[in-house]
Amino acid sequence: MLNSPTFLRLLTRMANTKDKVENKHIASGHRIGIVGGGQLAKMTALPAMELGCEVVILEKTENTPASCLAADIFYGDWDDPANLLKLADEVDVVSLENEFVDAKSLKAVEDAGHQLFPGSTTIGMVQDKLIQKQALSDAGISVTPFAAVNSRDEINQQAEQLGWPLVLKARRNGYDGKGNATLETAADIDEAWAKLDGDNRELYVEGFCNFTGELAVMVTRGIDGSMVNYPVVESVQKDHICHIVRAPARINDELANQAVELARKAVTTIDGVGTIGVEMFLTEDKQIILNEMAPRVHNSGHYTIEACECSQFENHVRAIIGMPLGSTKMVTPAAVMINMLGEEQGTGYPVGIAEALQVSGAHIHVYGKSTTNIGRKMGHITALGETIEEAEEIANRAAQSIRFGAQK
Repeated sequence: MLNSPTFLRLLTRMANTKDKVENKHIASGHRIGIVGGGQLAKMTALPAMELGCEVVILEKTENTPASCLAADIFYGDWDDPANLLKLADEVDVVSLENEFVDAKSLKAVEDAGHQLFPGSTTIGMVQDKLIQKQALSDAGISVTPFAAVNSRDEINQQAEQLGWPLVLKARRNGYDGKGNATLETAADIDEAWAKLDGDNRELYVEGFCNFTGELAVMVTRGIDGSMVNYPVVESVQKDHICHIVRAPARINDELANQAVELARKAVTTIDGVGTIGVEMFLTEDKQIILNEMAPRVHNSGHYTIEACECSQFENHVRAIIGMPLGSTKMVTPAAVMINMLGEEQGTGYPVGIAEALQVSGAHIHVYGKSTTNIGRKMGHITALGETIEEAEEIANRAAQSIRFGAQK
């Protein structure tokens, strides 16, 4: 009985769990669990493999971008603690590629003695945007005025305080404009309430910010509290979806330093571990206001793969396994990333990639999604240059050749 294979496996698992709790510095060569198997998991898996680690994925559906790189993959609802524990039992540390996994379910992973970065408390503070705003505001960080609303009448009441226009937002699970509606007047309330399913979904309102530009900073924070940040970038959003990222942002040093200070304070406030995206507004009077945070690697940092000494993805891996953080220095004066978005429903096959590959200096990333639809992020192109204009011209030439949604 005491020498049975089952009993020996149990002893081994108990010993491994004890090591995970006591030793926060996980050696290279161990297994990293990622909840979610999309393009962010795929781009994280690549540097993890280069550092000698294996990646194990928990996903809801098959044929996701990261599945081709996973040493193992589990399928199931990631809000089910049993599925999260199944993943955690097979790895040394668990991380996430999205902030939509229920924080209470994630806590079960920590309660069982497993390593989880970022932690469930961090995710809980960020995934509900109203709680996120409150936590940041309490820390003295500038955010747009906000308030919870539970009815259409309460929107009107808040408008008396905040003024029109207002932005009505879902508190959870909104991204790329899904979950947002701008209200110009009270006449827009009914349509927006219905669009966001206000009768069954928790919503809140924000005052409208008359910004002149959108900025972002990627910050990586280690288990020990060490922190590095990437340059401030500017982004171009269309229909609430990021189209272009320019690095570095064309702002003066004083504003750049303010943005970095705000981003680092925000990451410390939520006790984030790993790479975290901080998005900000730049106003006409040169004020920087935090818009939203994403406790994960982020679209605004994809340019770092080619443009920085250590990418946001490699630094995320370094952070969650307790290794020294890498240099965030740019290796080029300028870089531009352009998102490749779906233009119609259809196959995820990239038409025109051969032509794009003829553009010298264009770095093409196709995510490998099997299908596309309008506005879906299917890949990105990064180009380096002596100036933003030079890099953007190269990236645009390559991007104009590729289209998703057509047949092969």
